[in-house]
Amino acid sequence: MRREDLGSLAMFLAVADERNFTRAAARLGVSQSALSHAMRRLEARLGLRLLTRTTRSVAPTLAGERLLETLRPALEEIDDKLSSLTELRERPAGTIRITTSKHAARTILWPVIDRLTAANPDIEVELNIDSGLTDIVAERFDAGVRLGERLEKDMIAMRIGPKLRMAAVGSPAYFAAHGVPSTPGDLARHRCINLRFVSTGSLYVWEFEKGGRALNVKVEGQLVLNDVDLTVEAAIAGHGIAFMIEDHAMPQIAAGTLVRVLDDWCEPFDGHHLYYPSRRQPSPVFSLLLEALRYRE
Repeated sequence: MRREDLGSLAMFLAVADERNFTRAAARLGVSQSALSHAMRRLEARLGLRLLTRTTRSVAPTLAGERLLETLRPALEEIDDKLSSLTELRERPAGTIRITTSKHAARTILWPVIDRLTAANPDIEVELNIDSGLTDIVAERFDAGVRLGERLEKDMIAMRIGPKLRMAAVGSPAYFAAHGVPSTPGDLARHRCINLRFVSTGSLYVWEFEKGGRALNVKVEGQLVLNDVDLTVEAAIAGHGIAFMIEDHAMPQIAAGTLVRVLDDWCEPFDGHHLYYPSRRQPSPVFSLLLEALRYRE
């Protein structure tokens, strides 16, 4: 294999992943014209069309799909081998990309990453805040962080935080005017602040549990938001009942600006876990992060 072929194959993989020359060029740090030229040169060398180009997108042909089946694991193995060479360095080095929820990033990941990067100047970390279930393999993340019950299959998972609880909250003025719900079913008579997932576009169904009995409740109200901080503000302002991980509302509950209800229906559940593909060998720098994040009761 010629040296330029390896670079062209890596470019082809980027185009196939992004389905777009502009995004692939930005990811690789090359010009779009250089990328297009490399793809034409690779196709000419193989005598096969690898990509189907339209005005809106790019997709692999059948030949391109077959090449990807061989190319993807081969390049991942090369990447793993290169990462393992950092064991020979005197100081840990490398880049780690993690997709995570906002709550996990602030409460668990950032305190650890703050200390880790300060102590190891050759370690680079990228955090991607996303409330959806990102495909970490397709998006080339080293790991993801999600709640225990939402973990993906074929992944190694490690607990990195304590159990969590949800909290249903509203302002004192709201409950004075509308009454206090005693069961999740009472929420049908209340204004509630809905949460919409950015990744899927769906509304979060409120999940309650008491004594082994689980209830999922679809709520209604004037507001639909996709940011928990704004949801807290809306609840304080009296727009209705909000439902969130209790950490977000504890300062306001302590201050009396929010009142907690249905507390007996909010039982603890599995907290945040870090997960990564089972078939990938963790690099030394990733192993360092795993050890720093491992939850110890």
